[in-house]
Amino acid sequence: MNADLDIYGVYVPAFLGLMLLAHLINQGLTALLARAGLYAFVWHRALFNLGLYVIVLGLTCAAARSFA
Repeated sequence: MNADLDIYGVYVPAFLGLMLLAHLINQGLTALLARAGLYAFVWHRALFNLGLYVIVLGLTCAAARSFA
């Protein structure tokens, strides 16, 4: 298995693609949670968003590993 993606001759790690996908999913979740008013119960919003991103990234990596 090749762990690099070839984008027009530039090799980038596959993990970068997973990070970008997790970022997009996290942006959607953040907007959904803000619209639902859940951030009123969160003590530190930035720390909560970081933890949410780490969880989404872990799930994205686990899903990519199971499909590979």
